[in-house]
Amino acid sequence: MTDFSPESDFTLPAAEARLLEGCLVQDRRAQKALYDRYKDAMYTLAYRITGDFESAEDVLQEAFLGVFRGIDRFRGASTLGAWIKTILVRTAYKHLKRQRYHAPLAELPDEGPIDWGHQLEAEYLEQAIQALPPGYRSVFVLVEVEGYAHKEVAELLGISVGTSKSQLYYAKRHLQKQLKALGVGP
Repeated sequence: MTDFSPESDFTLPAAEARLLEGCLVQDRRAQKALYDRYKDAMYTLAYRITGDFESAEDVLQEAFLGVFRGIDRFRGASTLGAWIKTILVRTAYKHLKRQRYHAPLAELPDEGPIDWGHQLEAEYLEQAIQALPPGYRSVFVLVEVEGYAHKEVAELLGISVGTSKSQLYYAKRHLQKQLKALGVGP
């Protein structure tokens, strides 16, 4: 096992250390292996943040380009997967901003309830999350699905902790309205 940071107590597992070493010397097989190892989980996260399959694919590609360009800056303070996830989240948020999807709270329209029928299943909840405005969705996914703290979300997205909390609050209200309209929930 290799430790890439003298100040860190974290030691990379041997398989990750080998992949990292290969990527550091731009070994294409190691890069492909790293991509293959993390692409599915990262694509899912990119989709949850962007709400669009094509955008998620763009974000995934852009994020991995960033990973391979900046792999020499990985210091081993966390797992390689956590480091890649951070890059992906930042890339997805930048993508949203470039696409002008991230509107201020005051400008977000209330689109009314979405008619999914009368059963609430996991796929309907996923659809409700995807129907959230992008700013709400980003924070909701990072806090409620991925388990980030508001401080981490604020750092990742370049927003204040208060904005993160506010966006989560409004995301939950929006979801409650959708569920209430379906006759489910409080």
